Amino acid sequence: MKRLLLLLKMSFLPLMLAACGAESTDSVPSSIDGQRVVTLLFTNDVESAYDPIPAYWLDDLENIGGIAEMTTLINDIRAKQPNVFLFDSGDIFTGTLAKLTEGRLAFELMITMGYDAMAIGNHEFEYGHDIFSWEKNRAPFPVLGANFFYKDTDHPYAQAHTIIERDGVRIGVIGIMGQDAVSAIIPSYIAPLDVTDPVIAVQESVDEIRDQVDLVVLLTHQGKTAPMQTDAESDPRLQRDIDADIALAGAVDGVDVLFAGHADAGTPEPVIHPETGTIIMQTYGQATHLGYLQLTLDDETGNVVNRDGKLIPVDSDRWTPDERVAAKLENYRAAYPEIFVEVGRLAERMNRRYIEESDVGNLLADAFVAASNADIGFVHSGSLRKDLPGGAVRVVDLVDTYPFVDDVFIKSMTGRQIREAVEQSLTLERGLLQVAGLTLAYDLSKPEYSRIVTLARNGEEIEDDDVFTVAAPGFLAEGGDLYTVFADAPVIGNVGKVSDVIAAYVSGQGTVAVPQRGRQIDVGPIGVGGI
Repeated sequence: MKRLLLLLKMSFLPLMLAACGAESTDSVPSSIDGQRVVTLLFTNDVESAYDPIPAYWLDDLENIGGIAEMTTLINDIRAKQPNVFLFDSGDIFTGTLAKLTEGRLAFELMITMGYDAMAIGNHEFEYGHDIFSWEKNRAPFPVLGANFFYKDTDHPYAQAHTIIERDGVRIGVIGIMGQDAVSAIIPSYIAPLDVTDPVIAVQESVDEIRDQVDLVVLLTHQGKTAPMQTDAESDPRLQRDIDADIALAGAVDGVDVLFAGHADAGTPEPVIHPETGTIIMQTYGQATHLGYLQLTLDDETGNVVNRDGKLIPVDSDRWTPDERVAAKLENYRAAYPEIFVEVGRLAERMNRRYIEESDVGNLLADAFVAASNADIGFVHSGSLRKDLPGGAVRVVDLVDTYPFVDDVFIKSMTGRQIREAVEQSLTLERGLLQVAGLTLAYDLSKPEYSRIVTLARNGEEIEDDDVFTVAAPGFLAEGGDLYTVFADAPVIGNVGKVSDVIAAYVSGQGTVAVPQRGRQIDVGPIGVGGI
């Protein structure tokens, strides 16, 4: 039944994308004939995507997104709709300005936008658990993580739940993170914490607050890691499921609404759990859509008697940027003029791809090899957060493309270890590893971990007992994104911060041509593959 619901959702995707194009609705009274109306707005995985981008994968929009434009949309809904609450399901950090401010900017923008609560996402740990713990004190709204505890203790790392009251409407809000999201954090950055079973944590909070509120809203950051590709919502091969959220909604009692994050698995209309009735929704992330759910509650029974849920595309050309948000963003940018310095030029635009070889991935892998003189370079597709424009390239463009705070390490790896890493890559669970110094042919129609057809360096097949030097970012070097084989290989060198390595590579070439393509070729039957 769970799978059927998801398949039905996906089969109606084109229809629903068209249907949810209206940015807001007419004014609605707050109560009618013993019924109250509550409007819930939500975001997830904003990840410092603050500017509009070309909507090249959509037919009805020229540009989409923009945090100041989204704020105007939110305020328009607040002016017309009753009892409006605004939530976020995690991943507010990443990008150049987030790194420079250690996350302060994200909180500052959310303060101005008027968020009511958020759940903790894996990107909140990009600078370590201690920095996030300090910076979240800035938020006047609850930052929730019911299943976070200091290691081997029952001492909570974050607030578990909260109750928000507005105009007589009381909403209990709980936040949790799932185990897949934990594996998307540099291991040492979260090592001092335990992230426990969400079911136990959620039920404990529900039992505490259920009888004292009109609605219980659960904010989750779980499921499969999202594919970081700009047009992911239009590519069915990249669509993540919401199975983890469906399972959680069925395992706990008393949750009315579940707003999810991490998978960027957009739900153009709500998914209703067949047993508990929990309403489940999620956006595509990166502030391109605003989640909208309006509920009508019966005053006598407290039951939901009507619902209207959709994802509203943020039409950047329709909504004037909110002046307060735009000014705050500009002030932060003005404080760091060095990030807007041009460091080089690209011959043409370079895009990232999640389950295919990409120009951005090849560029970074080439840069790692050039800086380290290693035989082979690897970069994980999930780390590539932004496409690169053609023409002038600034520091901010490069850092936004790989915004994480880690170094390029040199490791000694055997041919067997490299083959193991590549086979794991070909499961596509965390996207395709981007490579330099290797060529491979693969067949996705074969069983997992037997998909390599040929794996060669300089035209010679790699043997298990061969030994190579490998350049990889610290996240991979520590075994992140499930690539534990990297953690088993010894470190033999360090060539500095990833951002510095990339900038030096681009600036040293004048105009950078598109890197050589054809490093990884799928030789399997046409139409096989995807996630």
